[in-house]
Amino acid sequence: MKTEVHILKDHHLRTTTSRSAILNLFIKNPFALSYSDIEREIAESYDRVTVYRTLKTFLDKGVIHKVLDDEGGLKYALCSEPCSTREHHHEHVHFKCQKCGQTNCLDTVTIPDVQLPGGYRIKEMNLLIQGICDKCRQ
Repeated sequence: MKTEVHILKDHHLRTTTSRSAILNLFIKNPFALSYSDIEREIAESYDRVTVYRTLKTFLDKGVIHKVLDDEGGLKYALCSEPCSTREHHHEHVHFKCQKCGQTNCLDTVTIPDVQLPGGYRIKEMNLLIQGICDKCRQ
């Protein structure tokens, strides 16, 4: 796994303390994080505006991607593939454990091909599967 410094450099972003701290949260936690998860971890060091701007920058630059959860909330996860400012590559499944509540990217499980009627154009696809994760089953 790359360090926060390498990830920021790869995406042509300046290294700041807030970017490093937030990126470290994504590196340490292999599951999707909500805004409140992030804010709770670093609230003493950074204000809401800094957190929001950092997340927006990371989304725009392809460092993280959005994950929709079953309650209509938004979470964020580190991009495992190289993404760019123009395009995210995340046609993979997300899995939410009903026991521990964590949402994980299943990068090796792709979303099935969806054929839309004429005139429709796919911009983004999300597929959330719910069940019990491998850690909670043990």
